[in-house]
Amino acid sequence: MRQVLPDLWETSTDNPFPGLTTHGYLWTSDRNVLFYSMASDAEFDDLEKLGGVDDQYLSHQDEAGPILGRIEDRFGATLHAPAPEIERIGRFARVDIAIAERYVDDNGVEVIPTPGHTPGSTCYLVPGDDGLRYLFTGDTLYVNASGGWTAGYLPFSDASTLAESLHLLAHVDPDVVISSAFAGESAVHQVTEGEWSSHLEEALEGLAIASRTR
Repeated sequence: MRQVLPDLWETSTDNPFPGLTTHGYLWTSDRNVLFYSMASDAEFDDLEKLGGVDDQYLSHQDEAGPILGRIEDRFGATLHAPAPEIERIGRFARVDIAIAERYVDDNGVEVIPTPGHTPGSTCYLVPGDDGLRYLFTGDTLYVNASGGWTAGYLPFSDASTLAESLHLLAHVDPDVVISSAFAGESAVHQVTEGEWSSHLEEALEGLAIASRTR
């Protein structure tokens, strides 16, 4: 595992599809929180050395797989997942906390439902090291291989709902944005003051173009 911020560790790269890479992220706060997931148990010993996994948060159903049950068995992690996708996710592991609305939970995680990429897509905002705010966007928003900010619009996505979710995120104002899937060199991006709105405008413009061509 690789340390990307003082309180954030990145799992090794997974390649679910050609040209697409993903990571999981362990946030080491009062409790160890794993955002997203991973493809195998190869780094379980590393996770154990960092204190294990107390909670796991999925951003959407594409992160579900057999590894969820192995994480639960090894670490006893509490699984948080979007309620609209609980049927698919629940095939692999018991969902302990089904997410259906926006709130701040006991771990200090602000849960922000952002449907559109999939019906249950959810972002998470957490208070990171040195007062920084980390926004985990799943596949709702990411930086592409050319460095452009892109909405996670695919043939099965709902463009209008996704646009509403991006407008909602305009009020979040993060310092660091961490996506699940990405196509560039990294999924972790610093956001300087005043840049966030322009990044979202870029994603919205791209979404409008993409949705018109499908």
